[in-house]
Amino acid sequence: MAVELETERLRLQPWAESDADDLRALIAERGDGTPAVERAREIIAAQHAAMATAGFTLLPIRRRVEGDVIGYCGLIVGRATVEEPEIAYELFRRVHGRGYATEAAGAVLAAATATGRTRLWSTVGSWNTASLRVLEKLGFERDHVSIEERAGEVVWLTRPLP
Repeated sequence: MAVELETERLRLQPWAESDADDLRALIAERGDGTPAVERAREIIAAQHAAMATAGFTLLPIRRRVEGDVIGYCGLIVGRATVEEPEIAYELFRRVHGRGYATEAAGAVLAAATATGRTRLWSTVGSWNTASLRVLEKLGFERDHVSIEERAGEVVWLTRPLP
């Protein structure tokens, strides 16, 4: 997958070590505390390693005009496979409702299509109606639901690629 993607309003490019504080703040919004800087750097290093081994990773989303990191989007193995990976995204709450997730995920979807993959997956907590709407806009359809000890009810969605 391409490591740099651009849309009208967004730029997705590999993580830099200087993005550690943005990543820490994004993780902190989940309510599980703020990870140490070293932990954020480990996560960033893991994203670089994923790109080297799988050919895809999560990329920070930056607004083109403002230049700030507003979240991340990309492909992961997650609960799926290298051949049929999961699309994943997370954005700061302050930018929710502005179409950024749909825009970023659309760029990742196009990049995944360019790799010759035939299908993508996504897994979303059933409570997350905003993410479910984003995926529906992008043509994902519900496949099944599972119950997981930590995550609770998880909706599995899939989308064939042209």
